[in-house]
Amino acid sequence: MRASSIIVIKMKNSEIVELSTEDLVAQIAEEKAALTKLKFAHAVSAIENPNRIKYTRKTIARLMTELTKRKKAEKAANEASETAAEA
Repeated sequence: MRASSIIVIKMKNSEIVELSTEDLVAQIAEEKAALTKLKFAHAVSAIENPNRIKYTRKTIARLMTELTKRKKAEKAANEASETAAEA
């Protein structure tokens, strides 16, 4: 597989927010695999556009941020419901 066949699409935050949690986890795994392939391809021979590595890393960070935000919101909602049930 040639390095140029790896497609990296920069996702917008609005697209990330619309994804379900399961889709987020799947997308994170997919992006991490793409990043690994890009790094190996770049180590073997220089890839056409090395900025794709940067875009992929930033996309992973955006996805992870959204996932963390959702987990914190879910945890806060659970704690609020437990507090309301105790009162």
